[in-house]
Amino acid sequence: MSSVEKIWFTRCPVPTASGLAHRQGWLAEAFGAAGLEVGVLQDAGPDLARHHFDHDLLGLFREGGNVPALAARSAGAPTRLIGLTWIEEWQSILVRPGSGIKDAGGLRGARVALPGWAGTRATSFPRAMALHGVKGALTQGGLTLDDVTFVDVPADLSPSVGRDARGGRLSWPGLEQLNAGEVDAVYVKGARAADQARELGLVVAVDLDAHPDPRTRVNNGTPRPITVHERLLEERPELVVTFLAQTLRAADWATENLGPVREILAGETRSDAEGVATAYRGDFHRSLHPELSDERLALLRVQKDFLLVHGFLDADVDLEAWVAPEPLRLARERLAAEGVAA
Repeated sequence: MSSVEKIWFTRCPVPTASGLAHRQGWLAEAFGAAGLEVGVLQDAGPDLARHHFDHDLLGLFREGGNVPALAARSAGAPTRLIGLTWIEEWQSILVRPGSGIKDAGGLRGARVALPGWAGTRATSFPRAMALHGVKGALTQGGLTLDDVTFVDVPADLSPSVGRDARGGRLSWPGLEQLNAGEVDAVYVKGARAADQARELGLVVAVDLDAHPDPRTRVNNGTPRPITVHERLLEERPELVVTFLAQTLRAADWATENLGPVREILAGETRSDAEGVATAYRGDFHRSLHPELSDERLALLRVQKDFLLVHGFLDADVDLEAWVAPEPLRLARERLAAEGVAA
């Protein structure tokens, strides 16, 4: 008999097909047909919400940043990688107007904000994001991390997942210091940061999304992994296929429903419609489908190697051993048999 008694789901406040499937009620419907309730870590207490980062919860599916996912795996968490997504989400270097910094090369000698370490490697993702984002920007200008001066800034250490998470509009680390003139540049991403940049009158010095080489913007959400507890995959593989089938279904739905997708994102990211439109541009809604292509795995390897070098992982991660490609293949076959494109 399987010990799986309940399905758990968690995602980050960003565009995810699994999040859309949850908001549409499709995950609850599909797992309900199998006699299983779906719990959401974003609605849970701290004892459960912490599993967003350590993934030590049977029945848990997670679509979120790769820093916590890789950190958990490197620390021995029993997870498998079942999909990767890549969504461009307005990764930028912000500066004050009139600073004289107008491009990547102008960052030479700049004071750059770097969020402090949190309690664990997994929860230190703001620091990892800033460090890799700045590295990507500097690379575009032929510079290295040694060409700037990093200034530690406080990171928001309040709960980010669960019912005890601080509500309202979270402040991106470093923007207050940038506005006060204590630093010269800050790495940001996403809709809420776009809102804050507009509110503070800050300007973009480097738009990382505009560069043709995706390796310069490999970061916490690029690529974004979908992981599952390995015991669920071993004991009830059909449930993993069900989750991915609903995720692919939601990704298909998103391709023809940009307006509703943006409305959902405004709630998910706690942002204004203008911030969502700024952060998620072009045809982002047509590229929410998870895959496990060699290209995406190679980009994940770039991130994994960066995190290892800079101390965000306990140990190296064997990506080949982590990947479980069969459920995604079976999910696509299931949808094809049902006459649904994926």
